[in-house]
Amino acid sequence: MRRFAARGIVRAVMPLVGALTLAAGVVPSAQAQAMDDLAITEAAAVMAPGRYLWADDAAATGPVSVLISLPDQRAYVFRGSKMIAASSVSTGSDEKPTPLGRFTILEKKAMHRSSLYDDAPMPFMQRLTWDGVALHAGRNPGFPASHGCVRLPAAFAKKLFAATALGATVEVTDEAYVAGAMMEPAGGRELARR
Repeated sequence: MRRFAARGIVRAVMPLVGALTLAAGVVPSAQAQAMDDLAITEAAAVMAPGRYLWADDAAATGPVSVLISLPDQRAYVFRGSKMIAASSVSTGSDEKPTPLGRFTILEKKAMHRSSLYDDAPMPFMQRLTWDGVALHAGRNPGFPASHGCVRLPAAFAKKLFAATALGATVEVTDEAYVAGAMMEPAGGRELARR
């Protein structure tokens, strides 16, 4: 509930701040970036299962990192500190949850088959743990339904596979992501994003 209240406040304030800044003829890069991040975050909030938004910017620099929000069932992709993409995801079910934490991409395979689940195909697989957790293309119903992996829409998985490098950071959190800040699901403290 707090997430939606915060989103409403940001919606009301950001256009006003943007208009005042534009009227003054100055657009600070941090503010422009926050507005870009807000636009992608808000588009992601209403995104249907199996959908994604990719808005990579040639001017953005830095390594690609990924934030997976379990309550949002969304992936947010950053190049340096700039958000460049968002996608719906399907994470692990209650019986086989996706682990929380900060991971690095250990292995990448354009076509991989599961050694744990009946040789199931895992296109554009990016391994996060050696015991079977990965990002990969797969069924994306909009709710947790996997055996612990993070399933991505196929076209998004292909783009992400091309954009990341071995060692890239993937953070899996149980906090909702709101335009540059993560909030605890129960409305606890705000945590700054990077």
